[in-house]
Amino acid sequence: MKAIVNPFGFSRILRVGGCNPTESVSLFALALKLRKAPDTFLLDQRKVFSTMTEIANKRDPELFSPPSDVRGMTKLDRTAFKKTVTIPVLKVRKEIVNRLMRALKRAALQRPGIKRVIEDPEDEDSRLIMLDPYKMFTHESFEKAELSVLKELDVNPQLSKYNLELTYENFKSEEILKAVLPDGQDVTSGFSRVGHIAHLNLRDHQLPFKHLIGQVMIDKNPGITSAVNKISNIDNTYRNFQMEVLSGDQNMLTKVRENNYTYEFDFSKVYWNPRLSTEHSRIIELLNPGDVLFDVFAGVGPFVIPAAKKNCIVFANDLNPESHKWLLHNCKLNKVDQKVKVFNLDGKDFLQGPVREELMQHLGLSEEAKPSVHIVMNLPAKAIEFLSVFRSLLDGPCSREHLPTVHCYCFSKDGNPAEDVCQQAGAVLGISLEACSSVHLVRNVAPNKEMLCITFQIPAAILYKNYISPENYEDRPLKRQRTDNVFSEEKT
Repeated sequence: MKAIVNPFGFSRILRVGGCNPTESVSLFALALKLRKAPDTFLLDQRKVFSTMTEIANKRDPELFSPPSDVRGMTKLDRTAFKKTVTIPVLKVRKEIVNRLMRALKRAALQRPGIKRVIEDPEDEDSRLIMLDPYKMFTHESFEKAELSVLKELDVNPQLSKYNLELTYENFKSEEILKAVLPDGQDVTSGFSRVGHIAHLNLRDHQLPFKHLIGQVMIDKNPGITSAVNKISNIDNTYRNFQMEVLSGDQNMLTKVRENNYTYEFDFSKVYWNPRLSTEHSRIIELLNPGDVLFDVFAGVGPFVIPAAKKNCIVFANDLNPESHKWLLHNCKLNKVDQKVKVFNLDGKDFLQGPVREELMQHLGLSEEAKPSVHIVMNLPAKAIEFLSVFRSLLDGPCSREHLPTVHCYCFSKDGNPAEDVCQQAGAVLGISLEACSSVHLVRNVAPNKEMLCITFQIPAAILYKNYISPENYEDRPLKRQRTDNVFSEEKT
């Protein structure tokens, strides 16, 4: 790289139209003349000097964009991204660089892979500080505090030009993809990180560039060694999806840390969403030591393991054999395998079997011994359908104390999603939940599609068979007899 020492702006002594051609004027006198007659430059002088405004207006908005000839590239060629740009630099003595850089954070150049301080090729005792060309045009671009430090350190604020060569390493991922993809089309620069894997959801117009996009994601994100794209919706049976490896490592066995717990699994065979970390924490905060948690669709354990660590009694289930395998593995990995009972059943069978049996025992305990019971149902596409299992799930004797609290996840595309999911859940249960439930917005899944969690305590009238309201029947059980298709009731 070669430094050009021509400064931005004017020299200190100039000859100006309206002055005696043989007379030198001071910079102060020049300023007065310019204020009165800013358009009195001679034509030949305009070819050499530019006003401050002209310099600012000529700053290329695409200065840090890759070369235009990379447009349409489908196979990544890193060498095609070379480009030379001219930026402002400040020459300083090398012994004051560290002190000065703290004061010039605002003005200094911030670009990936570029050193902000380099050696001066013309003076070994000096250094050149790279400055942001969109903020710094002349010495007048320094702020008052910055000029004060420059004066204190005896630094000339005059700026010089420097020809900087940019390469592929100096461009950000979004800049590369914006330059490559057809003009005006959406650029994928975000992804879900699952250990060493970058999980993308590419749109149709991005598919011709999918392998290039995958490689750019690997190049620009330290620790990412594999990029995959989802090529099908989540399978409602096993809660996973088909994926294509776009670039990098084919190994899908990965390890992640979430909320200080470690999870290992094969990402190609189980469901994992790093965007649910906050939601996992929210539910765990609702639990107290000794509470009972039933996780109907447990996956690899993001609700289960923190709850067990909190000394809750945990029953975990997942139909997917791979999820079941990794759930067992992660319980051992986090040393809670003695605190969790793990099942590999359909959600309905889990609710009608182990959950029902435990609830019958739990609700039969004395009031003093009863902990709270929570049932988590995180299968947003179908969980609401499973609520029908709670209807008449338990036999008597009936209890209205410490009834199970359900946290059911669901999707909604309705304009009022909270009201929508409340009506959906109520319709399945056969009761209105408007006055006895709360709805939490988890995240936006897609345009006009929300993921929500509806939380409610299962009413005793729904949970128990032949439930009789104590208010109407003096707390005494009733015997129902059927005669000619008509139910008659008599007190026992």
